Amino acid sequence: MRALWSGYVSFGLVTIPVQLFAAVDEHGAGFHQVHASDGARIRHRRVCELEEREVPRSEVAHGWEQPDGRTVVLLDEDLAALPLPTRRAVDVLGFVPERDVDPMLYSKPYWVGAAGEAGQRPYALLVEALARHGTVAVAKVTLRTRERLAVLRPRHGMLVLHTLLWPEEIREPDDLSSALPVTDRELELAELLMDQLVGVDITDLHDEYAAALEQLIVAKQTGGLLEELEEPVPVVDLMAALEASIRAAGDR
Repeated sequence: MRALWSGYVSFGLVTIPVQLFAAVDEHGAGFHQVHASDGARIRHRRVCELEEREVPRSEVAHGWEQPDGRTVVLLDEDLAALPLPTRRAVDVLGFVPERDVDPMLYSKPYWVGAAGEAGQRPYALLVEALARHGTVAVAKVTLRTRERLAVLRPRHGMLVLHTLLWPEEIREPDDLSSALPVTDRELELAELLMDQLVGVDITDLHDEYAAALEQLIVAKQTGGLLEELEEPVPVVDLMAALEASIRAAGDR
């Protein structure tokens, strides 16, 4: 794997040289944008609006617009000199039980690897200490052009850094709850159904979008028809639906 970031994990006076590696490889459908009338590819180009010419990637910089409308141009070397401690360090602020971190805040995971011989022993110490203490380390780190909250946690003898959203980035939904009450009997049946449906092995589940997409493409090429799926029907009799679901779950 190629390191995405190099720096240090620091907690107290302990400093561990580390590297971050991508922990996920998300799969997409592989679509291209095309012109609907003829299927020709749509290309996106970087064009300077002042000179009206295409600009190579090597000439693209970052721009910060000031209140008076003027733009300050920042090059990569300017950002590399940013006077921010978390630019080169995962700065551990404290340790909390993992249950105290709202799952809504979790953003993106990275594998953390010790860099060089000097990092091996303190890295192993932090992994083992987190596992035995039953906590995660809350930290701040700067990745690319953003300072982020993060947690460090042990996994299979290694460290995972999981970036977090800032609490103010979570949108409040107003009130989407239902005001309609439920009965004790409905709750009992719902819990019984949950007990019968317990035990999902997530590792056995797979993305079926690609297979459905292949069926669509074959149908488009051959003029064939796709199977029409029935739309879910809203529940009218909740008790009857729960009882039927429990019977069906018992027959599996």
